[in-house]
Amino acid sequence: MIYSNACSYAIRAMTRLAMLRPDGYVLLDELCEGTDLPRHFVAKIFQDLVRKGMLTSAKGRGGGFALASPAKQITLYDIVGMIDGVDSLDACVVGMARCNDEQPCPQHDQWKPIRSELKKFLLSTTLDKMASTLDKKMQLTGMPRPKLESKSKPLARG
Repeated sequence: MIYSNACSYAIRAMTRLAMLRPDGYVLLDELCEGTDLPRHFVAKIFQDLVRKGMLTSAKGRGGGFALASPAKQITLYDIVGMIDGVDSLDACVVGMARCNDEQPCPQHDQWKPIRSELKKFLLSTTLDKMASTLDKKMQLTGMPRPKLESKSKPLARG
């Protein structure tokens, strides 16, 4: 696994949010229902993402969590950056303090193209693509698509 548990849960929960209601609020209970997403851990992650401006939240009837930007504008790189940080993507794979083309570590030449492809994937994969893929997978496997019982407040994106 290349992400922390928190980052993995954030990616999964935000993908589900983008699939269920990309332009509105979803209650956390509805978001986590039928999954193995730990509700309390996702709540902490989402509260952090609200503080950082990636999500928005509203209390009361029609509230919950919503994407602060359109799903097509949020990349996996953005999510990983907010949760785990992206500095490790440029760090030496074996932990050497100084590792570059001039002073490579023993794994530098093998890791450099992998790192480049990983960054390209994270930068080009958006939440709307992830949500579409999740929806298709659920259809193919016969998993029922969650039905949202709650109504959503209008979402005002700044």
